[in-house]
Amino acid sequence: MTSQIKQLQVAVSGYDAVAYFDGQAIAGDPAFSSSQNDGVYHFSSEANKQKFDAAPERYSPLYGGYCATAASEGKLFGVDPTNFKITGDNRLALFYRGAGGDTLPQWNENEAERRAAADKHWRESSFEAHA
Repeated sequence: MTSQIKQLQVAVSGYDAVAYFDGQAIAGDPAFSSSQNDGVYHFSSEANKQKFDAAPERYSPLYGGYCATAASEGKLFGVDPTNFKITGDNRLALFYRGAGGDTLPQWNENEAERRAAADKHWRESSFEAHA
């Protein structure tokens, strides 16, 4: 009999998902970690780990941690974990920033429309994957 061990992905590039809600992008420490869905989250403190464990759906990023702007266009794209926004309904959105530009300003131009489009794509799982 063979056993298969599922490797969990490190969520939010190892950044503390709770710290974002204090306005900070802080790298987490694997000593303070929790598993949620197919990801493992790292936190900067035991207190933040406990907050997450009490309400993971509150702190988990929108769109599986992919770029929110890209999600609104039906694409899955990686993010810069220091490029983030807490939305009006108190959710964590992450954005790409790199050689191709910064997608946060695009999101901010019409957040309501982009959020509705991203939510629709996420519900329907209608995405093209991009590197």
